[in-house]
Amino acid sequence: MPAVRDRGPVRVQGQDAHRLRPTSTLLRDPHTMFNPSRDQVRQFFFDAWRKQRERAVLSGLDHLAVDIILLHPEYQPVLDDPERYQEREYRPEAGDTNPFLHMSMHLAIEEQLSIDQPPGIKREFARIAAKLGDRHAACHEVMECLAETVWRAQRDGAAPDAPAYLECLKRR
Repeated sequence: MPAVRDRGPVRVQGQDAHRLRPTSTLLRDPHTMFNPSRDQVRQFFFDAWRKQRERAVLSGLDHLAVDIILLHPEYQPVLDDPERYQEREYRPEAGDTNPFLHMSMHLAIEEQLSIDQPPGIKREFARIAAKLGDRHAACHEVMECLAETVWRAQRDGAAPDAPAYLECLKRR
């Protein structure tokens, strides 16, 4: 079979572009997909939950978000009231839990597990889940290590330390 020459990117005609627009606010702009603002993250969760309640079509990422939301019924009233919670500040020092940060960390963990990145996280997660007998509880154990890893990276102005992250998981 002869090799096919790469002719570069495929362009979509303007009249067809509307058919291909992603429904998720995070997927519309590739630049924000990897570094969304606080408001974009919140809007993504509000939109996913609204679509679920309206029985609208969900993207793959929306499905994952809804699965996480269903694990946290305490966050559903927040997601039912975007006008009230879009701008709300959450202060950990006052005992506040930021539901959007929590759900975002769940998403990050699911992505890490789906690609086994850092290598070995799937194995460690499986071990923790087997030990606890509860996948959601295992996610929360991993979340503790992820939060510590991200905090250290931010504090040190460095990339997250994958070996330290895995060591933290091994201690769980």
